[in-house]
Amino acid sequence: MGAHHDHGHGHSHSHGHSHAPADFGRAFAIGTALNLGFVIVEAAFGIWADSVALLADAGHNLSDVLGLLIAWGAATLAKRPASQRYTYGLKSSSILAALANAVLLMVAVGAILLETVQRLGSPPPVQGTTMVWVAAVGIAINLGTALLFARGRHGDINIRGAYLHMAADAAVSAGVVVAGLVILATGWAWVDPLVSLAIVAVILWSSWGLLRDSIGMALLAVPPGIDPAKVSAFLSALPGVARVHDLHIWPMSTTESALTAHLVMPGGHPGDAFLTDLQHRLDHDFEIGHATVQIEIGEDGCAVHAH
Repeated sequence: MGAHHDHGHGHSHSHGHSHAPADFGRAFAIGTALNLGFVIVEAAFGIWADSVALLADAGHNLSDVLGLLIAWGAATLAKRPASQRYTYGLKSSSILAALANAVLLMVAVGAILLETVQRLGSPPPVQGTTMVWVAAVGIAINLGTALLFARGRHGDINIRGAYLHMAADAAVSAGVVVAGLVILATGWAWVDPLVSLAIVAVILWSSWGLLRDSIGMALLAVPPGIDPAKVSAFLSALPGVARVHDLHIWPMSTTESALTAHLVMPGGHPGDAFLTDLQHRLDHDFEIGHATVQIEIGEDGCAVHAH
């Protein structure tokens, strides 16, 4: 970070109020139990009705159960306190969980697509009535589970992953209902694998943002809700600041962000009140709750780093 300067500098490491996620333990428990039970029922009826759409939906629901368990585990690990080895605790496990969920969805897409392509050429007859009733139950379960995570989907990508899985499944189940009704009315068995293709499209559409954002967080990119240019401009405009360098902003978890920066202040160290106010404003205006600021007195500090 360039902390090898010998001229006068001060350090401040401040913590704002926590942006830790709300406790979704009960939501995870209810959602996991409901979806696991539904997977077993849907798979059994899918085999009995010889419906690839039901089996595809059951397979995807199974991936959602695994996804819920991963997200639940990460949310639990994120609450563990810091240690000498893990000085930030295990907060970043929520980032790994979001990435794992995104990858899991891609694997589910591949499995569904492979089975669908194999059946498109010669679709077997299916039980339309069974498809409709089983998928209708799926709509209720998936939509109900999605609502359990709705309030946390905007502030936590880990919770957003769980929400997207459930919301997408509700839409997918609705598609299966439509397919069953069409088959009952027309006898067109090819509608079943066609719906499976629609399932693939829905999963890809809903999961792309999750994959992109989770990869970005895993690579310590600036969190999506923070504009680094605005943060830099804010720091540069502070009284007494001649220049800002070595500015770094990264996600500590799916809900918390950290910042380090060097402030060149030739007029001298501004004192603790300045640093306390700075932390409060970073926390309030940018939701950066963990900030480490190094104050450099000498003008030569401006030329040490260009980034």
